[in-house]
Amino acid sequence: QVQLVESGGGLVLAGGSLRLSCAASGRTGVGFHMGWFRQPPGKEREFVAAVNWNGGSTVYADSVKGRFTISRDNVKSTVDLRMDNLKPEDTAVYYCARKGGPWNNFDNVARYDGWGRGTQVTVSS
Repeated sequence: QVQLVESGGGLVLAGGSLRLSCAASGRTGVGFHMGWFRQPPGKEREFVAAVNWNGGSTVYADSVKGRFTISRDNVKSTVDLRMDNLKPEDTAVYYCARKGGPWNNFDNVARYDGWGRGTQVTVSS
C-alpha cells in the first residue's frame, strides 16, 4: 500500500515556474520508481517524468525536456517536480505515481500501481 499526496499546484503566467511535491507514505523506497503524469482538459493522462528508485536515473517526455526536473528524497519520502519556463500547454492536473519492478516502461500508465489525487496547474498566456 502507498499513499501519495501532491501539492504545489496553482496559477502561473507563461514563462513562470512552479515546484510540485509528492509526499509518500507506505512502500516507496528501495525498489520503487516514481513518476509524474498529467492530464490536460479533455485529454488522456500522459507521461511527464520519472526517476528510478535511488534517484540515479531520470527520464522526461520530449515536451518537457530541458524545462522540468524530477528529483526524490528517500529520507523524506518525497518526489519533486521543478517546472520552469511554463507554457499554456502545460496546463493540466498533475499526478504522482509509484512503479515497482524493473526500470522500464516508465511512460506506461498501466505499469504504475499507486496514484495521488492530483494537483491543478494552470498556465495563463
